[in-house]
Parts: sequence; C-alpha cells; structure tokens
Amino acid sequence: MKVLVVRFSSIGDIVLTTPVLRCLKQQTGAAVHVVTKKQFQSLLAPNPHVDQVHVFERDIAECLPALKAERFDHVVDLHHNLRSFRLRLALGRPATRFQKLNGEKWLMVRLKIDRLPKRHIVHRYMDAVAGLGVQYDGAGLDHFIPADQEVNPGAFELPPDFLAFAIGANHRTKRLPTERIIEICRRLRTPVALLGGPSEQAEGELIRLAAPDQVVNTCGALSLHGSASLIRQSQAVITHDTGMMHIAAALQKPIYSIWGNTVPAFGMYPFYPDGMDANTTLEVSGLPCRPCSKIGFAQCPKGHFKCMLEQDLGVLSGL
Repeated sequence: MKVLVVRFSSIGDIVLTTPVLRCLKQQTGAAVHVVTKKQFQSLLAPNPHVDQVHVFERDIAECLPALKAERFDHVVDLHHNLRSFRLRLALGRPATRFQKLNGEKWLMVRLKIDRLPKRHIVHRYMDAVAGLGVQYDGAGLDHFIPADQEVNPGAFELPPDFLAFAIGANHRTKRLPTERIIEICRRLRTPVALLGGPSEQAEGELIRLAAPDQVVNTCGALSLHGSASLIRQSQAVITHDTGMMHIAAALQKPIYSIWGNTVPAFGMYPFYPDGMDANTTLEVSGLPCRPCSKIGFAQCPKGHFKCMLEQDLGVLSGL
C-alpha cells in the first residue's frame, strides 16, 4: 500500500502529524509519502517513518505530475482546505480528511460559545486513518534531529544545566512583550538560551543586554534542528504557543507554555505520550475577549493586551 499524507504547513502542525506517520508505517507497512511546502521539508526528511517527501514552493501544481505518477492507494488530508481539496480532486484517489472544526472555532472566537470537543488535534488526525485499520499507539510525537545538526551547548558558553526560552511566534498577540521576557529572565536562577530565527535576533540581543548574567542569545544562529538540539539538552522549555512548543513536547521536555490570544481548548496544547504530562499552562483566564483569534494578530485588537500584560509569571521565578 502507498499512502500520501497532506500537510502543507506549518512547523507545529507538521510535528503534530508525526503520530499518524509513525502509526501508518508501523501498523500497515505502507510506503508513506508526505506533501508539504518546501520550507518545511527539513522537518520530515530525517523521519524514518516517511519514505518520500514531495514539496512545492508556491503552487501545488509544481509537484502534481509527480504525485499523479505515484498512483497512491489512499490520500490522507490533514490540511483540509481549498488547496488540499483541489489536490484530492486532481489525484482522483480514495481519500479521507480530518475534521477541522472551523464552525466550532468560529463560535469560540466570535461568541465565546465552547462547542469544541475535549480532544487533542492529534486524536482527530488519527481519526483520518482509522478506516485503514490504524490506531494511535500512545507514544506521543516524534522529532528527529540529524546527527550533523546536533549542537554543543558549550559552544555558546552554556553550562550543563540551562533552560531554553523560545521567544518567537508568527503573530505578536501570541508573544510576550520584550519587557516581560526581560522580567522573566532577570528572575531566573538558571542560565537561559534564547531560541528563535533571524527575525528574533535583534529582540534576543536586547534581552541579553538587559540580563547579561542569565541570557545567551542564539536567535538567528541555529537551524531549526539546532534549536531542537538545545531544547533536547535543556532542563526545561519556556515557550509561547508555537512550533517550538510542539518540538519540546516531542522531545518529552518539561514545558512552561505561555498563552495569549489563543487557548488550549483549541486542542493544540503540548502533547505527550500516554501517562505523561509535563506541561504547565500559563494564561490569563476569564478575559471576555479571549480567544480573539484562532491564529493571531499583529497587535491586540482591543488595544490593552491584557492576555499577556496581566500574566502571572511567578511560577517561573524558581527555575
């Protein structure tokens, strides 16, 4: 059997598909192919449960001839949008998709009516392969770090015991303001490595200068897998609701997850193997405006940003 799994983006969403990939491969012996955007290929390439990764940059038509030539026995659509619908139609193969629950999310965001199922999105992803006789194995998420991208913390003058702090997020309303991150870092007892991409490099430097005895800024200096390597070697991870949060869960690290405009009720909180829960959720409960979006905004639509400015971050002081 040859199966195509569709998930175009992004980092966290792709990491959350890894139980499907593993269970498909281990329980059916199928050849597992994945189609995604080129920028996320490196996430999937080291995965031993994936036989081939198909990529495109702007339009799925770029790889459509190659996908058609594979004559897949089944297509598993874990993206479920118009683009993936068009792909399913073009391939003309038997297909299943996960339930995206856009209506329930709209009710939650717009009217604050909670009709969302009390299930993690991983289990909803797994529903899409149940018809193939595949069941969740309880083993959590996967993230595989290539050996040549492992990082020596000593190269950044980090001691053996350090924390990792993923300071980025695609939307500002999912991120603590810089001054609040500085406040946390000054309270920490343990040295902390700031993680982020080139877009967080300048902010990371401001934080380092404000707390030089505690902070090492690696933002922009590491690949995604390099940052994951530091996460793997850290004592614990402080993170916003981002892809790094899901990588930390895949590596089974203790997590302090900080939530702003989004909420864990959307079903994308840190996902651990059965019997394990090492996440501490930090959020401002009871705000009538929250969640204001299922994704995020460039700035608080209400102008007050209480979901981040009123965070009680005292639990981090003892780290």
